[in-house]
Amino acid sequence: MVGNPDFQTGRGQDQAPELQELETPEGELHLRFYISSGEEFALPATGIRRIIEQAPDRITPVPNVSPLLLGTLNEQGRVIWVADLGQFLGYGSPLNTDRSEIPVIAVEDQGTMLGLAVNRIVGTEWLDIDELQVSRNYPDAMAPFLRGEWVVDPDHNRTLRLLDQVAILRSARWAA
Repeated sequence: MVGNPDFQTGRGQDQAPELQELETPEGELHLRFYISSGEEFALPATGIRRIIEQAPDRITPVPNVSPLLLGTLNEQGRVIWVADLGQFLGYGSPLNTDRSEIPVIAVEDQGTMLGLAVNRIVGTEWLDIDELQVSRNYPDAMAPFLRGEWVVDPDHNRTLRLLDQVAILRSARWAA
């Protein structure tokens, strides 16, 4: 095979006549998702440890903890606390747990891991940090956890808010 001249020159049967250029994505990779209120958010992909789809009965409730916490789950031998991200951010409507699976985004910083239960995960997208804007159109309870927002649809006033997972992990709200 190595002695084959087609192999050495890059020509062969399965070689396309023209090489397609790979597009270099602009910005940074983010995970987009919705919370129970219908608001859309994003987290930097670099801060996400894993995405878990769990049945609600696999999340074990724990008594005498913050009401923001749904409980714990065991993921590959590691216990992960799971929180309702919408309620943590100050939205009143709790996450609907009456369904077959709940999407949980596990974020980690310096060995501390937390699962953020969300309503629906959209997927990943490359987003330009330079286009991030600062707005005052959000609840005060959310302010310490926001990095900014992208305007997705100016005609309908739709934004995509970027969360700071480290600020969420280190929040004093977990002790409440």
